[in-house]
Amino acid sequence: MYVLRLRPGRLVLRQLRRILAEPVRLKLDSASVGGIETSAQVVADVIAAGHAVYGVNTGFGLLANTRIEADELETLQRAVVLSHAAGVGEPLPESTVRLLMVLKINSLARGLSGVRIDVIDALSSLLAAEVYPVIPAKGSVGASGDLAPLAHMSAVLLGEGEVVHRGERFAAAEGLRKAGLKPMALAPKEGLALLNGTQVSTALAIEGLLAAENALAAAAVTGALSVEASRASRAPFDARIHAARGHRAQCDMAAAYRRLLDRSQIAESHRNCGKVQDPYSLRCQPQVMGACLQQLRNAADTVLAEANAVSDNPLVFGAGGDIVSGGNFHAEPIAMAADGLALALAEIGALSERRVALLIDSEMSGLPPFLVENGGVNSGFMIAQVTAVALASENKSLAHPACVDSLPTSANQEDHVAMATFAARRLGEMYENTLGILAVEWLAACQGLDFLRPLRTSAKLEAAREQLRQVVPFYDKDRYFAPNIAAAVKLIRQGVLLEALHPDCRL
Repeated sequence: MYVLRLRPGRLVLRQLRRILAEPVRLKLDSASVGGIETSAQVVADVIAAGHAVYGVNTGFGLLANTRIEADELETLQRAVVLSHAAGVGEPLPESTVRLLMVLKINSLARGLSGVRIDVIDALSSLLAAEVYPVIPAKGSVGASGDLAPLAHMSAVLLGEGEVVHRGERFAAAEGLRKAGLKPMALAPKEGLALLNGTQVSTALAIEGLLAAENALAAAAVTGALSVEASRASRAPFDARIHAARGHRAQCDMAAAYRRLLDRSQIAESHRNCGKVQDPYSLRCQPQVMGACLQQLRNAADTVLAEANAVSDNPLVFGAGGDIVSGGNFHAEPIAMAADGLALALAEIGALSERRVALLIDSEMSGLPPFLVENGGVNSGFMIAQVTAVALASENKSLAHPACVDSLPTSANQEDHVAMATFAARRLGEMYENTLGILAVEWLAACQGLDFLRPLRTSAKLEAAREQLRQVVPFYDKDRYFAPNIAAAVKLIRQGVLLEALHPDCRL
């Protein structure tokens, strides 16, 4: 189990990767406890003074002007959690729930939410015991935060809902028992602090970001393999070309291709071939993939800021005793970041599919038609390319920006929403589509390389070919094709090509 000393507001991407990968036990930095207690005391003082403050002793949304009497404040917090737990769909994966719980704890522990340390400790205990709330994937519009999914998370603290523990599903009360907890009563503002926030959208966006990084790395390798298999020119990767344009990400990707292609017998064999230009899917890889890398870098900045943000409402500023209502729950930054990642995933897949089409076309690649001997009897990679086309086309539809598709909620009080949760969640489907396309290209490019034997490519690309050939043999005649794609997808998903990409192009 990963033991993380949590310094609120200072999570880094390396830690977020590990939280997704394995169970985690949090050790809260003791320096943060004072701020947490101060903010909780501010809320208590407001109640004692009889002041009306949104979310503390008023209703919510359009009911914000409704004053709640002191003897109903505990009921108010419980009611808001239970009424907002209205999600639908399949549960989020345990890894996603684990990450979003850490993000929520990280936010609350900043000491600006007015919650007691008991709430933070309870969430931490669930994490340490590997007891994860069952959270339906659908039902959030990303403002006011991820209300429905976070309500399902929070309901478990009340003994309501369900949990998953090491693959088994239990009632929430049993889950609390396994974590050494009992159902708790929430103090004023705590229900709203738990429900408000962008942690679900942000967790999904972080997953999408790391998936896109893996896809980018795999596409760089498969694209370089296609350069070799089609005996394309090295000239488009010349550093001077990219320096002249000046985009750092483009320059970084061009350098990555040069490293992948370095010292190749295949390149030497056609050095004086007279070919002037190659199709864009080969020679414009640094430009397109550089633009995709820039989208990843932009998204990384945004999601890391949001992972460390306080995004509930209102906020409690202990130093001045102020409780101020604003709109940090609006997940537009995450929605736009996720939309950028969607564009990158769509383009990574689109460019890869075009290279597959080039490789199977003997007029373009100089290789046997459909990359198989005895064509006519054998269809080779004909329908594998059709599959790549189908996946690329799906990604085009999924890449439509979600952030522009707002619909008002809460009787028009919440009249513009972010749709950030869907924006981030759909990245998972796009990633799976892109893996399928890249798997087909990996198979096709290695098939092309084998037709060029005994000539060999660079050491890095030979290693990539060998990784594939350990599980998928040369396609000498037609056979059941789907398992070949599945085997290649599995390898890419495991990240076997990620290390081939130079650190300058990693997040």
